[in-house]
Amino acid sequence: MTTDVTVTDEAVASLEGTADPRLRELLTGLIRHLHAFARETRLTQAEWERAIGFLTETGKMCTDTRQEFILLSDVLGLSMLVETINGDRAAGSTESTVLGPFHMTESPVRELGANIDLVGGGEPCVVSGRIVSGDGTPLPGALLDVWQADGNGFYDVQRPDLQPPGNGRGLFTTDAEGRFWFRTCVPSPYPIPTDGPVGELLKATNRHPYRPAHIHFIASADGHTPVTTHIFVAGSDYLDSDAVFAVKQSLVEDFTPTDDPSLAREFGIENPFRHARFDLVLDHA
Repeated sequence: MTTDVTVTDEAVASLEGTADPRLRELLTGLIRHLHAFARETRLTQAEWERAIGFLTETGKMCTDTRQEFILLSDVLGLSMLVETINGDRAAGSTESTVLGPFHMTESPVRELGANIDLVGGGEPCVVSGRIVSGDGTPLPGALLDVWQADGNGFYDVQRPDLQPPGNGRGLFTTDAEGRFWFRTCVPSPYPIPTDGPVGELLKATNRHPYRPAHIHFIASADGHTPVTTHIFVAGSDYLDSDAVFAVKQSLVEDFTPTDDPSLAREFGIENPFRHARFDLVLDHA
């Protein structure tokens, strides 16, 4: 006869026929921890029903351009925990951070130096640098996938009526010296979407929804481990209270004001503008 003591072992035993050993390990751990949570908190039937309803509504909010479950994982710190567990990189390599919920569409291929800010309105800037191996060797032909919010803090998929598809996005290939550069606007802090279940959770726990200003990157090259990361704007609000816990000090960069005529000519941009320069360092696979 099943009791609140025996049900956990019975549920785990039901997995004995699982062919995939890793799947069995994951489900066993999940069952034991979920059951321990229910016992520890004395979970009520009403609370269980509310949790099921919350997850159901979370699923309903997911579309081809919005991933509410990733957002939920982000605000619970799970995304950052998984990223950190799996982000064991050599000293000096670029640190990884969360993917976020807006890498939902394919970035358009763009030429080096292209402007990914198709709507304007933000403070203009140039982002430049290199993709290099751990020993500093430049990686020509490396790929850099970039995406960011516009100057008002919204991604193209959030405001398709105001932003053309691909705004704030670009897929670049480094040159023979591993260099990349592109024009854009200085990113601004913005709130994660709060019009769904995750927003209700933040409200119920008296948490703000804001993220510090940042640009997303995925850098990849043959023979190297790709890195998913951000660059955060130094001095931005919310660096110490990111709603998704993704800030790492090594990823904070200056977006330096400049009116250098030679730089303006080099990057094909009018003065004044801001310039952020950094290297993305990849580990050997």
